[in-house]
Amino acid sequence: MPPRLEIQRKPPSSRAYCFIYKDYDMSDNSQNTSSSAAPSPEEVEAAMAANASDELARLQGELAELKAKSAELADQFLRAKAEAENARRRAEDEVAKARKFGIESFAESLLPVADSLDAALAIKEATPQQLREGADATLRQLTSALERNKVLAINPAAGSKFDPHQHQAISVVPSEQEANTIVTVLQKGYVIAERVLRPALVTVSAPK
Repeated sequence: MPPRLEIQRKPPSSRAYCFIYKDYDMSDNSQNTSSSAAPSPEEVEAAMAANASDELARLQGELAELKAKSAELADQFLRAKAEAENARRRAEDEVAKARKFGIESFAESLLPVADSLDAALAIKEATPQQLREGADATLRQLTSALERNKVLAINPAAGSKFDPHQHQAISVVPSEQEANTIVTVLQKGYVIAERVLRPALVTVSAPK
């Protein structure tokens, strides 16, 4: 009796068919002759078509899933791009406003100084004492306005160590002081937030 052919499907990833021939005991006379016959071409074709249909369905499902993930990622990208663009525009607006109105506070603090000067000039017959007092008051206002905006004077005391980062020596003069120390301050310097705007002009003691 000839061997019987069976068709088995392998997992979808293999995309193959396995034809297995099984041998039967030739002495088994009870075996049905029709069941031991080889499958017809139609049966093989039908089995292959069924397996191909299952594989196609699986691939279509994977394609649909990938399309959904792609659409989700595209949406996330567009949202992130829009947020980044909005953040960039806000930053540019803030920088532009800072450049335009950065000195607003400083200018506002100088207004009382201008008012004091206007008031002093309005006095027609001011005495020297009045002018002196008015100048002192205006100077205090100006100093206060500068300090509120972190503009501080550099006014080293006599005998203090010369600092080339904050002082500019105009001349070296003989002195009883220690060498390389401040003798006199000819002009105050100024710093803003620890950055030197102008060094103080000083004279320095000469080596003995």
